[in-house]
Amino acid sequence: MLPREIIRRVREIQVQTGRQVADVLAGQYVSVFKGRGIEFDEVRPYVPGDDVRTIDWNVTARTGEPFVKRYVEERQLTLMVMADVSASQDFGSATRSKREATAELAALLAFSATRNDDKVGLALFHGGIDQYIPPRKGQKHSLRVVREVLAHGNVETKSGTTPAKRPRRWLPFGRRRAWLRTGRQATDVGGAMEFLMSVTSRKSVCFVISDFLDDGYLKAMQSANRKHDVIAVLITDPKEREIPNVGMVNVADPETGRVQRYDTGSVAFRDHVAAASEDRIDQLRRSFGSSGIDFIHIDASKSVVDPLVRFFRMRSRRMHR
Repeated sequence: MLPREIIRRVREIQVQTGRQVADVLAGQYVSVFKGRGIEFDEVRPYVPGDDVRTIDWNVTARTGEPFVKRYVEERQLTLMVMADVSASQDFGSATRSKREATAELAALLAFSATRNDDKVGLALFHGGIDQYIPPRKGQKHSLRVVREVLAHGNVETKSGTTPAKRPRRWLPFGRRRAWLRTGRQATDVGGAMEFLMSVTSRKSVCFVISDFLDDGYLKAMQSANRKHDVIAVLITDPKEREIPNVGMVNVADPETGRVQRYDTGSVAFRDHVAAASEDRIDQLRRSFGSSGIDFIHIDASKSVVDPLVRFFRMRSRRMHR
């Protein structure tokens, strides 16, 4: 996208998502996230009736008198958006790419947080951390979050136009080999989680938005989830699950550059790809679920709002059980 196109797209997203936040999401955001955090305030002498589970045994042992930890409710929430901007996110077979769907989701979250006077931060990652915007409040800051997701990787030439890119065809299968993960095109979700742990000392709600075309990141996400509230958001495109019949094609993996030739005219091949893609989604859902990490699946060709609303309702039901 050219800069003027990015500005136009940001404005479109602002208008569209702003209305959706006002009409649909704002109340659910508050009910699910606000007031759920607590932070340590001080220790004070034990008073009969205090919960013995709050006793600070280290201070008690040093002083010889019982002391308890005092906590206060954390009124202001910090929302972190961890957005995957690796090469595979540029793919889109319908009206928008996975990157644009990510930007719309980031806008919904950022504007919901802004409406409730919360802070929003952003980290863009691929094989490493490409950009980090510390959490802040305000509408301008939320717009910047959306703009940075859309604008990432757009480099203008001196003539003011973006270099032409050859169209890529790619398929979402085949195990990535570690030695191929080099440069800006790779995805390193685990590294992004380690970065999150290094820059945020206070508990935050963290949405990790990616197509999760990576391996070995679950342990890092589990570790981050022990300190923060981590939500995994999978972004997919319909052509990743339903390969069209276009005959023999050379298919390039945008993250590794590896090219292979496939016969898309084969029904067995197309069925295999569809089954493998659905199995991957189910496996991600099970892996995150067993790790205590919430999971959202978003189809880039469909509404971003509906899956988010379903997630909020699920969280609300779980909180009130």
